[in-house]
Amino acid sequence: MNIKLQHDAPLYNALEKFRRLRVVPFDVPGHKRGRGNTQLVDFLGQQCVEIDVNSMKPLDNLCHPISVIKEAEDLAADAFGAAHAFFMVGGTTSAVQSMVFTACKRSDKIIMPRNVHKSAINALVLCGAEPVYIDPKVDTKLGIPLGMELEDVRNAIKANPDAKAILINNPSYYGICSDLKSIVDLAHEHGMLALVDEAHGTHLYFGKNLPLNGMKAGADMCAISMHKSGGSLTQSSLLLIGDKINEGYVSNIINLTQTTSASYLLLGSLDISRRNLALHGEESFGKVCEMASYARSEINEIDGYYAFGSELINGGSIYDFDETKLVINTRGIGLTGIEVYDLLREEYDIQMEFGDLSNVLAYISIGDRLQDIERLAGALSDIARLYSKPEGSFFSAEYITPIVKATPQEAFYAEKIKLPIDETVGKICAESVMCYPPGIPILAPGEMITCEIIDYIKLAKEKGCSMQGPESEDISELCVLK
Repeated sequence: MNIKLQHDAPLYNALEKFRRLRVVPFDVPGHKRGRGNTQLVDFLGQQCVEIDVNSMKPLDNLCHPISVIKEAEDLAADAFGAAHAFFMVGGTTSAVQSMVFTACKRSDKIIMPRNVHKSAINALVLCGAEPVYIDPKVDTKLGIPLGMELEDVRNAIKANPDAKAILINNPSYYGICSDLKSIVDLAHEHGMLALVDEAHGTHLYFGKNLPLNGMKAGADMCAISMHKSGGSLTQSSLLLIGDKINEGYVSNIINLTQTTSASYLLLGSLDISRRNLALHGEESFGKVCEMASYARSEINEIDGYYAFGSELINGGSIYDFDETKLVINTRGIGLTGIEVYDLLREEYDIQMEFGDLSNVLAYISIGDRLQDIERLAGALSDIARLYSKPEGSFFSAEYITPIVKATPQEAFYAEKIKLPIDETVGKICAESVMCYPPGIPILAPGEMITCEIIDYIKLAKEKGCSMQGPESEDISELCVLK
C-alpha cells in the first residue's frame, strides 16, 4: 500500500468542489438540492442534500468510470491489495452476486457451504448455476455452524471436478474462520476460481494479528462490506478482484443489475472511509480488539453467559477466530439469544446486531466506546439476575442439514402451490425461509421440508426471530412444488 497516495480522496474532493460552485440544477434528482422538499432538508441536513446529485462529467459515472470514481477505485485497490476494486452501491449482496455471475452460467457447478448468505443462493436462482453444498460441522453446545473443513472441500472437488468455483464465507457472523489459504490453493490446483464472501471481514485488511484476508490468501474475488466494520454508509461495499480476472467482463456483469443512478452519498462515503482505514485502520482496529477482549472478560464473569473467543480454535472447522466479534451464548441463563436481544432493546435501550436461538451478537467496530461496553455488561448482568430461568432444552444447532432435490432456479420457477406449513412435510420448497439477520436460509428453493425444519421455524417465530423469505407474511404457509 502506498501511504503517500492514500492521503488523497479524489471523489470526496470533487464533491466538495461541486458543492462550492453552486451550479444551477436542471437535472435530477427533482428535490433540486433540497429546495423542493424542505422536510428532507430538515431530516437530513443541507450538506447532505447538496451532494445528493446525478452523474455528470465533473463527478464521473459509476457505470463507466474514467476520472474521479476510477481514481477512487484505484486507491481502494491499492489499500486492499487488489488488482482492481469496484465501488458497489447495492450492498455486499450485489458484490456476492456479481462474483457468482462472473464465475458461473446456467448448469455450471459451484461449491459452497450450505450456510451461505441468501444473496449467494438468490444468485443461483438468477443464473441457473448448480450448487454443490458442503454441510458445515456444528458446535452443538454453542448452537453455531463452523467453517469449511479442508477434507470436505477436497471431497467436493473430487466428486465435482467440473465445478467452476468455490465460494468461501470468511469470517462468519460468529467470527469463525476457515483455512482460507489452503482452500484457495485447492481451488486453483483444480482450475477453479476462489470467491470469498468477506462481508464481515473489512477489518482483516488493516488490523494487526487478525485472521488472513482474502486478497492475501490469493483469492480471485472478494466481496467487502465497507459499511459493516469499515465506517462507510449503509449499502456501500466493494468488490475486489485479483490480477487473473478480466476487469472489463466483471464491469459488464456488475452493470447487469447495478443502478445507473448511483448515490454520491454512498460513493463519497466509500472514498472517505477507505482513506480513514488506510491511514488509521491499524490503530483503530487495535482498539476494537482491545474493547472486544475487555467485553469478553467482563461478560464471562457473569454466571450463565459465555462470550467465546480464540480458545475455540482447533486448526480445522475453526481454523482461526476473528477477535472483533463479540458473540454471547445465553443458554446458561435459560433464555434464547433473541429473548436477550429483545430485553436489551426494550428495557435497556441497547441495540444488538442480532439474536438467534442460542446467542446474541454485539458488533464492535471503530465507532464504539469503552463506556458502551460497560453499559452492555451491566445490562447483561441485570438480565441474568432478573430474568434467568432454569436451562431448558434447545435446538442443538443453528443449522439443519438440507435434503436437496432440485436446483434453486428449477424450484423457484417451477409450477407451485401454497400449503399450510404443517401440510408441507415431504414436499419440495419453492422459496426461502430464514431468520434475518443473519440471513442464512433455514430452507432454500429445491430442498425437502422435514418435521425438524418446521419445528425449527415455529420455535424461531415463537421466540421472536425476524423471519423472511416466503410469500406468506406470517410464515403460516409455504410455496411448494406441485
